[in-house]
Amino acid sequence: MTVINGRHFSDLEGFYEEISRLFMKDEDRKVGTLDGFDDLLYGFQGEITWKDAGKSREDLGFHLTKEFYENKIRQGKPFNIALIQQKLNDLIAGKGQTLFEILVEIIQSHQKITLILN
Repeated sequence: MTVINGRHFSDLEGFYEEISRLFMKDEDRKVGTLDGFDDLLYGFQGEITWKDAGKSREDLGFHLTKEFYENKIRQGKPFNIALIQQKLNDLIAGKGQTLFEILVEIIQSHQKITLILN
């Protein structure tokens, strides 16, 4: 069983640090993108418990997600600005996913992983 501890981070960069510490102990590189996180999980099977998930839901919620999309729009290329703008519009309209929800969905998309939110 692997435990993601929501008390160990309060933003996406901190989440990536936590994930890198848990899954990539012996490697020089670290996870730094949502796609990278998804790719990392292909080699994992078993149970992941996300401790203090309520704190993470709040920390990685609306405000941080809005900032995440706004930063990508400001950066421009290589990002698909129209797609990111649509995701931002959906978020503001209450129809889009927060970073927390995106991360949970990524984990749950892997059939060999059981996610427990505590």
